Amino acid sequence: MSHTTSSSMLRMTPTRLFAFTFLLTALAADPAAANARARMTPADADPATTWPQWRGPSGQGEVTGTGYVDRWGPGENVRWKVAVPGNGNSSPIVWGDHIFLTTAEAAGARRSVLAFDRATGKRLWTTSAPAANPERAYPKNGHASSTPTTDGERVYAYLGNHGLLALDMDGEIVWHKSFGALSAFHGTASSPLLHGDRLIIVQEQQRAASFIAAFDRRTGEELWRTERDTQVGWSSPAAISVTTDDGEERDEIIVNSQHHVIAYAPEDGRELWRASGTTFEVIPSPVVGHDLLFSTSGRAGPTLAIRPGGNGDVTDSRIVWTAAKGSPFVVAPMLVGDYLYMVNDMASVITVYEAKTGEVLWQERLGERMREGFSAAPVAFDGRIFFTNDNGETFVIKEGPDFELLHVNRIGERTIASPALVGGVWYIRTDGHLWAIGEETG
Repeated sequence: MSHTTSSSMLRMTPTRLFAFTFLLTALAADPAAANARARMTPADADPATTWPQWRGPSGQGEVTGTGYVDRWGPGENVRWKVAVPGNGNSSPIVWGDHIFLTTAEAAGARRSVLAFDRATGKRLWTTSAPAANPERAYPKNGHASSTPTTDGERVYAYLGNHGLLALDMDGEIVWHKSFGALSAFHGTASSPLLHGDRLIIVQEQQRAASFIAAFDRRTGEELWRTERDTQVGWSSPAAISVTTDDGEERDEIIVNSQHHVIAYAPEDGRELWRASGTTFEVIPSPVVGHDLLFSTSGRAGPTLAIRPGGNGDVTDSRIVWTAAKGSPFVVAPMLVGDYLYMVNDMASVITVYEAKTGEVLWQERLGERMREGFSAAPVAFDGRIFFTNDNGETFVIKEGPDFELLHVNRIGERTIASPALVGGVWYIRTDGHLWAIGEETG
């Protein structure tokens, strides 16, 4: 492992007001969380009015606020539906009156960031990245699967061979970083992560060229880059806050990886710890709760529950429990209260674990058995968990130790992207369309 560090990294990360407010709200709702030694670091955004990144303000699919419907269909609770040009699996993000997503056209040769009006669905602008030759991509993945992120001043999008792009809220390019031709197995899908002043990306490649890197979000300057000894994976980085066994408070950037889960220091990119046990083709991002980090690995492989905050190889010292098989291939897990929900998308089977112990509470098939049949990350609110399969069927499950399927919503279009939920409205991207789902008005 090697890394280089810019001297500009010596400055302190500024206070993150919205993230702090989000954390206080979470602690008030769950007093036990006040003593947590590991927790997901929330986005620097108001969780009541934004969905600024992959999996929302919390980074793990938790929905803030009330007024969301749990039933919809092509003719039920549709506020608006608009066409989206091109192809893409990136999920919508929301800030203020704007919705942002990415798309690819001309067989991946043209990649763009799109902005839509939240109230009407009207497309506000389209900005294309500088031209580049498309990298290889798995047909289901395509060339626009990485979800953008925003801090309310700029929108940041990672577009594979077309580079890393920062745009202002009017769609003007502020800066652009090119990485040249990527040797990306099946294309790119990892989403960028904002952490303080740093924008962090992960790119897995063949021929020992994988890396994690941080950039100054204002200028695009590369602050550090750390080589990675992993080659096949599409997981997005996650930021967590931990208290180590020595009482040190620190942030860690977690990457769920081929054969390893690895933690990095956000200030300089050095590796902090790693745990072995994941398998080939890792896609889901991790979740955190009960002082544990839950990592899943591809093609029905193992699940690991790890105590973060360690140093070096922690395989034998900080893995609390494992499940030998049944992990999701694509779908991120959902942690709600004491329960960890996961869909094995190679067989459409949901498994629910007692999060602290790994005890299996129940397993059920959701709909018909499909290979690679689920892709969208789940969300949860009001004691309900929502899993959507690739056919656009959303299974609404009651939280708890026993299986209860409340109902199934069918939107009628292929659905790979994950939803965004803000202000009582669902924003769902399907093949070719963007939908606003909420109580019908007027």
